[in-house]
Amino acid sequence: MSGKKNENRCKEIRNSKAFHEYVILEKLEAGLVLQGTEVKSIRNGKAQINDAFVRFERAQPVLFNAHIDEYTFGNINNHATKRARKLLLRKRQIQQLKTCIEAEGQTVIPLKFYFKEGLIKVELAICKGKKLYDKREDLKRKTILREADRYITKRYR
Repeated sequence: MSGKKNENRCKEIRNSKAFHEYVILEKLEAGLVLQGTEVKSIRNGKAQINDAFVRFERAQPVLFNAHIDEYTFGNINNHATKRARKLLLRKRQIQQLKTCIEAEGQTVIPLKFYFKEGLIKVELAICKGKKLYDKREDLKRKTILREADRYITKRYR
């Protein structure tokens, strides 16, 4: 048997908007309560977390707006694509998230889904929204670094 079994599987799903839209203050790792067909879809890379966020329902952190496609080989028991998913955290981490969400201007968003020892984990970030001038400053910094990098590679060829 060839070693290509895991080639088409997704290693992680990233939130592409997070670093552009937010200033990351702190990162946490959390587990997710998922159904079987959701796990299979994530393994195939059929998930999107660009618009996802965390809120509290009945003193429990819940991930909202994360889109996980239906499993293609699923049956009538397939999962809903944008259902709320409960997060698994320790009590201290839950308290920390609660105080951060209650603080003005801070939100909790997922940065990525990834596999750790066969389990799906979520990297959460406590963030503050960027203003338009912050985004412009980041773009200027990126272009300056890119131009300097081009100059250095041209000079030493």
